[in-house]
Amino acid sequence: MIDVYFDGASAGNPGPSGAGIFIKKHGEVERFSLPLGELDNHEAEFHAFIAALKLCIEKGYKSVSFRTDSQLVSRAVEKEYVKNKRFAPLLQEALALVKQMDMFFILWVPSSENKTADELSKAAIIKQAKKQER
Repeated sequence: MIDVYFDGASAGNPGPSGAGIFIKKHGEVERFSLPLGELDNHEAEFHAFIAALKLCIEKGYKSVSFRTDSQLVSRAVEKEYVKNKRFAPLLQEALALVKQMDMFFILWVPSSENKTADELSKAAIIKQAKKQER
């Protein structure tokens, strides 16, 4: 089983946002920092999850345990429902990607266990800011 930690961050609400994805695969690790554009924090969390799913599918990782410190995302995926209709299209996109997995788990973890993904998401915001300065 492959463990994927993901986090979305936003510098403002909305503001420049980034996704951090940290993959543990049989003793090896992969790190990704992806700028996401202007989003609020909850949107960034969903987009980070979608990016992590797409990355795993692209790499052929089909048995994956996802970890997030976003209670909104973990609960929405578990219940296949989100109260705020603004996030419904993002949830539906994520659930369609989940169906491509052979084995899928999503677990909520405290922020202290998701530090690497958090750092990667913040690095993506910095990366985005530097591009805009050019």
